[in-house]
Order: sequence, then structure tokens, then C-alpha cells
Amino acid sequence: MTAEPDRPDEIRTIVVRRIPARVSVRPASGALTDAPPLLLCNGIGASLEALQPLVDALDPDRGVVRFDVPGVGGSPPPPLPYSMPALASWVTALMDRLGHRTFDVLGLSWGGGVAQQLAFQHRRRVRRVVLVATGTGSLMVPARPEVLRIMLTPRRHRDPEYAARVASTIYGGSMRTDPERGAALLHAATRAGPKRGYYLQLLAGAGWSSLPALPFIRQPVLVLAGDDDPIIPLVNARVIARLLPRSTLHVYRGGHLGVLTESPELAPVIESFLEESQ
Repeated sequence: MTAEPDRPDEIRTIVVRRIPARVSVRPASGALTDAPPLLLCNGIGASLEALQPLVDALDPDRGVVRFDVPGVGGSPPPPLPYSMPALASWVTALMDRLGHRTFDVLGLSWGGGVAQQLAFQHRRRVRRVVLVATGTGSLMVPARPEVLRIMLTPRRHRDPEYAARVASTIYGGSMRTDPERGAALLHAATRAGPKRGYYLQLLAGAGWSSLPALPFIRQPVLVLAGDDDPIIPLVNARVIARLLPRSTLHVYRGGHLGVLTESPELAPVIESFLEESQ
């Protein structure tokens, strides 16, 4: 396996439990050299490049790890389907391979499910948690049927014109007046993996729910939610924040991808939370 051409972050492929994974690592520096890295878990069907606006807005000294879920972006599909607990175990092994015993985790949308599972399943490894535009899995207040229908296929990740047409419907926020931004986020620099990878992600979340586990997550958790999110209605964030013993709820004006489209506004909120003392 060879590293890709030089970029601001080091992007390479590593093998974890016989499953190749494409990862991006920005080493910590300066005042944050000894701080745990921030692991970013992406939304369904999106490669690690989609998170670049957030990475650029975070403190440049903060160590950041991104990865393509098996079957997504530049990571080949796994040999077998996986569950959320199995994926959380694999992600922890990935962080071991990168030399990180302790880390913070931020999960966006589907990745928020991974972050919740990591916090519960590997509580000694995860220091702080940021949940962005996410829900509790199969037991949550669902989106409208039209939104769910669009989410059932990876077409928006593969067809830029279709992505622009549906962006306002599924993402809300600034996409309602500028739907081309949604298409740009998904297609400007991101990679579309095989369709199978998307459906494996759907399958992993189909029977999973974090509701029973939330009261047992003891880490500090920042819950970020948009007030115009068609995919994850705001009430879901309020439920999560109420059930978590140590949560802070921050509601921003915007849609499902607000942490990417309004990164300069929300990155300081995330940084402030990560820098708080325990």
C-alpha cells in the first residue's frame, strides 16, 4: 500500500483486522501536541474529503483523524456486512494502529451513531464526544417520507445534478436558497465508493438504537443540532441531550450540513467544548 501524493494532511491506506481503510491524519502541534486527537466519523455515503471545511475551521494545532468507512470513498468493501458494535470495535483498532490510546470523537449524522457506540462500548478510550445532526437510530423521530425515500439510495453521491435538485429538500438550512452548495460538498473533491458500501451502512443502522445506552455514557457530550434539519428533526437532539448524564445542547440556525456550510461559526463552539476541563 502506498501513500497518496502530498497533501496538507497525510492520507494513506492501512490494513486493520485484514480490512483496508483509507485514512487522513493531521498530527497535533504547538500547544495541542499532548491533547487527544479528534476522530471524525462521517455521514452515510460520504468520503473523508467532505469534512474538509470543518477541518480547515478547527484549531490548526489540533490533531485530526478522518477515515473512509469500509466500502465508502477510497476504502474497499469489507468481505462481510458489519454491525455498529463491530464497526466501533474496528474503529478503535484503527486508532490503535495510529498510536492513539485516548481520543475525542465527533460524529456527523450516521457517523453520530458510530460516535455514540464508541462512547458506550469503549468508554475508557473516548474522552469527549461531539454529536452533530444525529439521532438514536431505529428508535427516533423520523424524517418525512419524501426525505427518507431520497436517503434510501446513494444517487445523490453519484449524480451531481440530482444532488443539486434534492439538496434543499433533504439538507435544509442554507441549501434552501443555494442548493448547489450541497452538490459541491458531495462532488467537488469527494469520492463515491461502490453502491454496496452505502447499503452496508444502511444495514448496520437498520436494527441499531442508542436509546438504551445513552444514560450510561459518562463522558461529556456536546450535542449540535440545526433548527432546519429535514433528515434529523430537532426533537431528536433534545431527546439525546435529556438522556445523557453530561450533555450540552447547542442549537444553531441551519440545516443538516451546517457544521460544514457554517464551519467558521460552529468550529469555535466545538473547540471551546474540547478545551474544557473534565
